[in-house]
Amino acid sequence: MSVLVNKNSNIIVQGFTGSEGTFHAEQMIEYGSNVVGGVTPGKGGSTHLGKPVFNTVKEAVKEVSADTTIIFVPPAFAADAIMEAADAGIKVIITITEGIPVADMIKASNYIKNKDCRLIGPNCPGVITPGEAKVGIMPGFVFKKGKVGIVSKSGTLTYEAADQVVKEGLGITTAIGIGGDPIIGTTTKEAVELLVNDPETECVVMIGEIGGQLETEAAQWYKDSGSKKPVVGFIAGETAPAGRTMGHAGAIVGGSEDTAQAKKKILKESGIHVVDSPAEIGKKVKQVMSA
Repeated sequence: MSVLVNKNSNIIVQGFTGSEGTFHAEQMIEYGSNVVGGVTPGKGGSTHLGKPVFNTVKEAVKEVSADTTIIFVPPAFAADAIMEAADAGIKVIITITEGIPVADMIKASNYIKNKDCRLIGPNCPGVITPGEAKVGIMPGFVFKKGKVGIVSKSGTLTYEAADQVVKEGLGITTAIGIGGDPIIGTTTKEAVELLVNDPETECVVMIGEIGGQLETEAAQWYKDSGSKKPVVGFIAGETAPAGRTMGHAGAIVGGSEDTAQAKKKILKESGIHVVDSPAEIGKKVKQVMSA
């Protein structure tokens, strides 16, 4: 079992022929992901990287049974790309694009609420199920198959956590980079829930950051679920000055509960194993899995 993406995912790339889309599609194909084509309006009927190009997502769904998409569309058009994918019946929509206007994301988010799809991102590194499918921009070689699930707001900390877990002789079921924007499709809680409910995942790493309530909601859900599956948590941004946006647009402390200290306290009270430094993630995972 894996969550969201696997060897049977039929993946298309929106913004396929652009420089970003081309570079990362090549990496994904090289990794072994089942990329079945891409979408670039006006270039339908041509081929790119040996795969068919379609004018619309609907055509890609009809012609190559696409069910998963990764979006490399410029910020001004990315929300439209999300809505188009949802409209066409795509089940998993992974949006890498950074800098999508918040007003556009509010519109896209409301539009897809009643659609049968899951949005990951925007402004995220994507999703990887090692050895099966890499639908994102993460360095595939870092990830090895195993029994630890990762949920992270940060791209680089996703790779860092995976690297440490692998170096401890363990591996990853699925790693989900949920993105650091104020409005994202899949929340920390929803991603943690997917992994806690996955029979193959025996431990979950949850990497959060200052700002917002996502980690608090995830911790509350975990506590209420009564799950005995261990969760290791890390909150980035402990030294960030209050009131300043740090790196991610969503990482801004609004109130006392948004600080790293407050979040860590709530996580601990919910039964999550909290580490103070990202350098401790791998060791802590090994420790709780051996307990």
